[in-house]
Amino acid sequence: MRRTPRAGGRPHVIYLAIGFPPAAKSSSYRLRATANQFATFGWDVTVINLCEAAWEREFGLDRTLMDGVDPRVRIVELPLVRQDLETDVRRFPEARAVDPARWRAAHNRRTLASFPDPVFGGFRAALEQAVVRVHRRRPADLLMTSCAPYVNLAATWRLWAEHRVPYVVDFRDGWSIDVISGEEAFGADSVAGRWEQKVLADALMVWCVNEPIADFYRERYPDVADRVRVVRNGYDADSVPSRTHVPDPAHGLTYGYLGSINFPPDMLDSILTGWRMARRMDPVVGRSRLEFHGHVGAGSLRNANNHAELLYEHAEDDVTFGGPVPKADVDALYASWDVALLPLVGGRYVTSGKVYEVMASGLPIVSAHEIEHDASNVLADHPLWTGAVGLDSRDLAKSFIAGAEFAVHATDAERDQAREHARQYARVAQLEPAVRAVTEQVGVPIGALPR
Repeated sequence: MRRTPRAGGRPHVIYLAIGFPPAAKSSSYRLRATANQFATFGWDVTVINLCEAAWEREFGLDRTLMDGVDPRVRIVELPLVRQDLETDVRRFPEARAVDPARWRAAHNRRTLASFPDPVFGGFRAALEQAVVRVHRRRPADLLMTSCAPYVNLAATWRLWAEHRVPYVVDFRDGWSIDVISGEEAFGADSVAGRWEQKVLADALMVWCVNEPIADFYRERYPDVADRVRVVRNGYDADSVPSRTHVPDPAHGLTYGYLGSINFPPDMLDSILTGWRMARRMDPVVGRSRLEFHGHVGAGSLRNANNHAELLYEHAEDDVTFGGPVPKADVDALYASWDVALLPLVGGRYVTSGKVYEVMASGLPIVSAHEIEHDASNVLADHPLWTGAVGLDSRDLAKSFIAGAEFAVHATDAERDQAREHARQYARVAQLEPAVRAVTEQVGVPIGALPR
């Protein structure tokens, strides 16, 4: 549906971006960059997010993310928090204090009764009211919604049903596809299936992060196929180090991983076992260090789960855990490493935004994921990639050793080639054409667009 913005006014987009900065979530970077792109294209942007207290309960806050938010972006924070993440027993309702398991079961039933989103479904009414309220104050020409959480779709539909505001769904990893197993997550006749089909049928455009997910939706909903578009995650320019660390094999190298440590514990155990084996097999690796940085667990389990225990158990192998890193310090962290570790779950339906950032660092890359993985497609021409060997510890040990050889012997030309290979995946390069296409389709005159 083409909708010409009011004469003499700037087009207005309401952006349902739950997880927008300062939330310290992996999705925050994409949300921030999308809002910035709309502002660059001349839109008035109103972001709807949860309040800071909600993110403090989950993964925490990174206020340095706000430095990169376009000052023209207006942010509306809703006073919504997850009650299940409350850790202060003095604030528990009596039912939870008396029988926590029974309270949680009842809480989950109430959440799903509102919308088939087991975590955020209970926020449906508040989100619907928020988009309608913002629209009444400043009529919207477009609603941009990012999933997850999938409850955003209910608010998206509410604005469409009542005010016919066209909308774009940024599905990212999709909903009815389980990107880890590659199987259907729910049937077309389920409650979630009916919601998905209804909302996608009238969407102006549907974004996905890679071709396998996009193809899944094109096949699942043929009538929507021509509106499904791949918009990859990409990397942020301010996360790329301006200099390359000079390796010192005599004193050992520094291997590093930055990201949420949410892959299965047995996968982490396999990686750490492979690291221990590599240290015994190769003298350079034997003098080297392996750093993990990022979030381990959410809410009450933050830094206190099986993953954290495994990391601490391998301290004798020069394995360290440094916790989350502010976005403003990411480039300096990469600049201090010699080799990047890239552990990823899933297979052909998973790329992960982290792969682009690691590529752009110019570092040698040690992959720890299935061979048939979409990240393998992205990395195929990277000159300093050790390859995908699966998750067997012995094979990973060989990859750790190969990473050391790359670090010590890589030429400046090879590092430049690695960065050049990554440049096509800069986040702005991925988002700019997509936002331009949406802007044109909504009906903003071409002459008003930036060149």
